[in-house]
Amino acid sequence: MAGYLTTHVLDTARGCPAEGLRIDLYRITGAERTHLTTLTTNADGRTDTQILPADAFQTGTYELVFHAGAYLDATGTPPEEPRFLDEVPIRFGMSEAAHYHVPLLLSPFGYSTYRGS
Repeated sequence: MAGYLTTHVLDTARGCPAEGLRIDLYRITGAERTHLTTLTTNADGRTDTQILPADAFQTGTYELVFHAGAYLDATGTPPEEPRFLDEVPIRFGMSEAAHYHVPLLLSPFGYSTYRGS
C-alpha cells in the first residue's frame, strides 16, 4: 500500500466547508523546515489533489499550515486586530505507508483536528 496525505476543512461557525482556504505543507527534518507545496481548498473544503501524493510520500514529520486569518477575512468574519487565529500549524508524524487524513474543524476562536480516515 502506498502512503498519501489528505485534508478536509469545515467552517464550524458558518456550518459549511471552508472553500478558498490556503494550506502549506512542510517536511520537518531536525531543525530544518522545507516547504513542499501550497494548495487551496475547493467548494467541498478539500484540495483537488492529494496534499502529498503516493509518488512523493515518505515517512517522517510534517507540518500543515492552514491560513485561517486570510480565510476568515475573505468570508467577512468581523476582524479583530490582530486576529485570534491567523495561521494554524499542525505538526504530525507519518510512520508507515498509509492514508493519512488530517482534517481541520475551524471557527474564529478555536479549532480541532484528529487523524481521520
